[in-house]
Amino acid sequence: MSKVIRVKYENGVLRPLEPLELREGEELLVKIMEVKEKRKVLRKYRGVLGHAPKELLDRFMLEAEEQ
Repeated sequence: MSKVIRVKYENGVLRPLEPLELREGEELLVKIMEVKEKRKVLRKYRGVLGHAPKELLDRFMLEAEEQ
């Protein structure tokens, strides 16, 4: 399984912002990418092909990370 999720860094720990379907002790690879950098790219190209709601752009951002 490969999935992109949002996390928040608090008190030295990355905390998922959504439930994860993982087994206890399962190992994962984590790629750290700041959301503000992705949003900068989205703002640059927003509207190029017409209007798109913010929620759709957020979903595209997460889906692009999976590839």
